[in-house]
Amino acid sequence: SSPVREVRNIINDSGDPGYVNRILVGTAATGSVRVEWMMARYGQVIPCNWSMVQMLQFMSSYMPLRYQVADAQNMIVKEAIDKDFEWLFLLEHDTIIPNDCFMRLNEYMRAADVPVMSGLYFTRSLPSEPLVYRGRGNSYYGDWKLGDLVWCDGVPTGCLLIHMGLLREMWKDSEEYQVGNQTTRRVFDTPRAAWFNQETGQYNTTAGTSDLDWCARVIKGDYLRKSGWGDFADAHPDYPFLVDTRLFCQHIDISGQRYPMELSQWQR
Repeated sequence: SSPVREVRNIINDSGDPGYVNRILVGTAATGSVRVEWMMARYGQVIPCNWSMVQMLQFMSSYMPLRYQVADAQNMIVKEAIDKDFEWLFLLEHDTIIPNDCFMRLNEYMRAADVPVMSGLYFTRSLPSEPLVYRGRGNSYYGDWKLGDLVWCDGVPTGCLLIHMGLLREMWKDSEEYQVGNQTTRRVFDTPRAAWFNQETGQYNTTAGTSDLDWCARVIKGDYLRKSGWGDFADAHPDYPFLVDTRLFCQHIDISGQRYPMELSQWQR
């Protein structure tokens, strides 16, 4: 059985039930994008008898540039934990979702048998590559066509539904740190390192992305099992993350260009 928490209504003195702590939609906004994102976000078909709370993390006014995505995501996770939500939906500001996105999310939330589900979207490049991964260092996984359900060990966070039981368990093991004047925990992290190799005389740097780092941490730390998804972890030991390619999203850049520009390759 899946470890889905009971939905609780928040009742205030006036009798208004307020929101139901079912799902938090969190958006890490790192800068300006074209209006296409907002039109897609607010043009969603909303399921009947559905509750949703949204949280927008805008550019910080007290940091030299802006929030790093991982920092904003950690603030969103804290909000979801503090308000006792069941699900978190990470929707990045440069991801255009289809108008039935919330309807599909509702299907997964009602079934409650998949703890992590991603929509499909692509790199902002020409040619565009799907952000669907099995393994590291071997490029993308492409043995699928649009409409398939694809199991992976690496998914992006641009359109990602996560059961909060998993994030609560990871929160327990995550270090506290400050984002501006707020204290949160490092559930998401952007891996980076720099060192000098005295033997070769070379200066080396490495960097990665917070999404794949988070995926690796879930698997390495066995957090699905720790959070009550043991049967699911046994059934999906190598590829525990689902990409629903029916949830086709587009990636946009600051000019409004959408990616991918050519879909024929994935419509075979």
